[in-house]
Amino acid sequence: MPIPLVNSIASWFLKKRFHQIELFLKYPNDVQNELLLNLIDIAKDTELGKQYEFDSIKTYKDFAERIPISSYEDYQDKIERSRKGERNIFWPTPIKWFAKSSGTTNAKSKFIPVSMESLEDCHYAAGKDLLCMYLNNNEDSQLFTGKSLRLGGSKDLYEENGTVFGDLSAILIDNMPFWAEFSSTPSSKVSLMSDWEYKMQAIVYETINENVTSLAGVPSWMLVLLNNVLEHTEKKSLFDIWPNLEVYFHGGVSFTPYMDQYKSLLPKRDFKYYEIYNASEGFFAIQDQNNSSELLLMLDYGIFYEFIPMDTYGSENEKAIPLSDVEIGKNYAVIITTNAGLWRYKIGDTVRFTSINPYRVKVSGRTKHFINAFGEELIIENAEDALKKVCKKTKAEIVDFTAAPIFMNGKEKGAHEWLIEFKKMPNDIDYFNELFDNALKAINSDYEAKRYNNMTLNKPKINIARENLFYDWLKENNKLGGQHKVPRLSNSRMYLDDLLKLNF
Repeated sequence: MPIPLVNSIASWFLKKRFHQIELFLKYPNDVQNELLLNLIDIAKDTELGKQYEFDSIKTYKDFAERIPISSYEDYQDKIERSRKGERNIFWPTPIKWFAKSSGTTNAKSKFIPVSMESLEDCHYAAGKDLLCMYLNNNEDSQLFTGKSLRLGGSKDLYEENGTVFGDLSAILIDNMPFWAEFSSTPSSKVSLMSDWEYKMQAIVYETINENVTSLAGVPSWMLVLLNNVLEHTEKKSLFDIWPNLEVYFHGGVSFTPYMDQYKSLLPKRDFKYYEIYNASEGFFAIQDQNNSSELLLMLDYGIFYEFIPMDTYGSENEKAIPLSDVEIGKNYAVIITTNAGLWRYKIGDTVRFTSINPYRVKVSGRTKHFINAFGEELIIENAEDALKKVCKKTKAEIVDFTAAPIFMNGKEKGAHEWLIEFKKMPNDIDYFNELFDNALKAINSDYEAKRYNNMTLNKPKINIARENLFYDWLKENNKLGGQHKVPRLSNSRMYLDDLLKLNF
């Protein structure tokens, strides 16, 4: 298809879609309430709909009083029945696909239902919206003159009892419209390879001769690929291989620890970075402005949002609130109701609102990934911001890290123990630790209070990880590639002790 024609079609779609986006920007709470009542009406004759008498729910208040907040464990039996081919349990249309979730690195798998509605009206719609927003902000873009290098966590899809499960990226690729194959690289055949290390080499061979104009994938794994590309081609810059490369669409893990490494690989001043916020359960938010770290919450993808303030999360005072009641700067756990039949479901993520007109968020961490063994309430966002500042001062570069408490023992105070793999070591690790401790104090007042005069917490202990430690740990746990990630913070020592055993 000629490039001018592609740009014309994109421009037409852009204008049409922006009219819809303007609607939820102008009337966000009306759009969300209408969406909720529509989901309830659609599912009123399901088993769950009859159990909670959906046909008599007329308001958000009815909905919140009637339906309990749920976790995966609450849903597991229903999902297993659905996977065996039973229908109309929590959603009326047949659920053929289940995304095997890898949002957390542990042995237990989750199977998240993916309906045709969530595929079309959420995941694929978001892909189009991401391009719309990017093109709207960059009218001179030449995105469609080349291909997007996509790096998914795709593995084989497995069929059981007439339903299919696998990585979300494999489900998306398998159901992708035919034209998407022509605008992407590598081919679906390579993208769906299950052996990560073999696939990595196949992607390098297949993409180095393409005209790649954009990158899309998780920052940690994309970095591995890009370094492989440079090593294989013996080029100094990625622009020597792909001169028309202009944007990297990223999500899955925080970009903060990787930003400086990407800027050294992609030194063009006008190169763009666009963040997305998605998961197996749905696509939630998109960066809608150039050079921004805020994400616009998308309110018309068939997902109704609620939020639990993290200062009450898990307590007897825990209470979910609708979007209309959120406040800027507070940390919230995200609760979703979706067009794939998840009702008031805890996805395990936390966000912080940076704006309420329109509703924009930053992903701040995970409800289970934090350290609060001593009342310090350290979240992932704190750790990453502190490490970024210290790396800038010491000219260090980090590959990966994790941390856990050192619990009090007799008269010995507690502390935080860190395991950090450096790409570029600081000259003085003790000075690095001192700066890091001070940065955490400046960012988190609870941490500062516990560190005051070593009252509760001693200074952090930093272990230096050997090269490829985290990669080897993921490999040993069959977690290489795609959406798999290292747990950054944990209130237990399980991950840290496991990694320390391998650190020799």
